[in-house]
Amino acid sequence: MFSLLNLQSLLGVLAVIAACWALSENRRAFPWKLALGAVAVQALLVLALFAIPGSQALLAAITGAVDALNVATQRGTQFVFGYLAGGDQPYVVGNEGALFTFAFNVLPLILVISALSALLWHWKVLKWITLGFGFLFQKTMGLGGASALAVAANIFLGMIESPIVIRAYLDKLTRSEIFLMMVVGLATVAGSTMVAYASILSAVLPNAAGHVLVASIVSAPAGILLARIIIPETPGQGGETADYGSALKYDSAIDAIVKGTADGLMVVLNISAVLIVFVALVALVNVMVGGFWLFDAPVTVERLLGWLFMPVAWLMGVEWSEAGRAGWLLGVKLTLTEFVAFIELGKVPVAEMSERTRMLMTYALCGFANIGSVGITVTGLSVLIPERREEVLGMVWKALFAGFLSTLMTAAVVGLMPAAIFA
Repeated sequence: MFSLLNLQSLLGVLAVIAACWALSENRRAFPWKLALGAVAVQALLVLALFAIPGSQALLAAITGAVDALNVATQRGTQFVFGYLAGGDQPYVVGNEGALFTFAFNVLPLILVISALSALLWHWKVLKWITLGFGFLFQKTMGLGGASALAVAANIFLGMIESPIVIRAYLDKLTRSEIFLMMVVGLATVAGSTMVAYASILSAVLPNAAGHVLVASIVSAPAGILLARIIIPETPGQGGETADYGSALKYDSAIDAIVKGTADGLMVVLNISAVLIVFVALVALVNVMVGGFWLFDAPVTVERLLGWLFMPVAWLMGVEWSEAGRAGWLLGVKLTLTEFVAFIELGKVPVAEMSERTRMLMTYALCGFANIGSVGITVTGLSVLIPERREEVLGMVWKALFAGFLSTLMTAAVVGLMPAAIFA
């Protein structure tokens, strides 16, 4: 049955669309058909992945695969780092929880999944899945072949790796198409990080792996819609076709594994560097404002953003009693990256947050839209299309806004769905 929480989520969808329309470069060119189609595609994808017969078996298989990858990765990590990575301890452990180390328990997964993704791409498994999604977006959302392929690749590859798939066509894309590619890149996550997020949440959220996978897929249509609202395509332009056979290639299976591992290492280094710098910067700001107190606690960046995002979390469908913590998590994601936000979400005891709120926050946090990604986006696209660097710089903050709202819209659409389908 339709409840007040579902109504909140409906208001959230409308509020996200309205916020992007307010920033639109051409408000008269609002894509009504695309808006209805994007929400419908999101809802249908959620239903297809959770409600159709056999979907629970598929989700169980995904969870089993994630568990297997975790175990296999731990073996490799412990072989290299020994007791530092959770192997046999040379001393009595007084606090088992303290053995969890982000560098040894999460980042190695990215290396393994990156290599595995490259291998699956070489074997054409991941490539055909990507082409299938590209065809879906091309036919249902009116994208050109090149844009559709880049959007589909974003679901499984990173926001910089996916443009490489259509590198030969990047200089031919319109301003609107480049903006769309940037937004979807910030609204989704890479396959290499999906497994890491799922492993962080596995203890506190049923079907965590399935939710994370669905979140990245379903946020793509939201990113397409919001990008088209903010920078509409000029009639008669865009629609660059692409030869789907000319995409990313590897010479052999070994070449795929080696290059995939090298690419994963760059991702790990980027994530590590961004986390160190931004956690340090936020801590520095907190020291500077820590002398001010509000409600019997010192002022921090996270608390301020938590208050700011409380109504945003409520509009997604979160109960007001939990909106404060949910808004705080959104603030953590924006400033400290989604990795830190997922870790904080995973730390919340099961009894202290409802399953609905935890599920909605999983969708809201599952995207690369954070301040650190702005620099990564500009740097990556400046290398791929240096002649359009100024154009990218002029759109990147709008892309961050739209990418951040895309995951909120996805969470709101999920909040619209009957709770029974997730049981």
